[in-house]
Amino acid sequence: MSTRFLAIFALILACAAGSVRAQDVAAPFDADLQRLAEILGGLHYLRGICGSNEGNKWRNEMQALIDAETPSGERRTRMIAGFNRGYNGFQQTYRSCTPAATVAIRRYIEEGSKISRDLTARYAN
Repeated sequence: MSTRFLAIFALILACAAGSVRAQDVAAPFDADLQRLAEILGGLHYLRGICGSNEGNKWRNEMQALIDAETPSGERRTRMIAGFNRGYNGFQQTYRSCTPAATVAIRRYIEEGSKISRDLTARYAN
């Protein structure tokens, strides 16, 4: 499931590279990108405490999203805030890997995959 998420995520990054890049003007897909950023932040924390040994994989995926989209100003701030919100929200709740954390990981991967597929289908060139 994780490999499929990453493949779809790579597609969205490719599409985002060709998307509208206004300075601080919100793109029609910004809410989805912010949610995807929040999911990446949550996965970065949860996969770390659940012993996935992925290192900075999810943080790097977030950086790749920012690099592909090249948001500036308020858009960039909102994307980074989404990542941090996802990370901090789970950090406040989970200190160790639990069955609930494992369920959250699975749901976040599924939701992130869906967002990636939907964005790709809607905005691909």
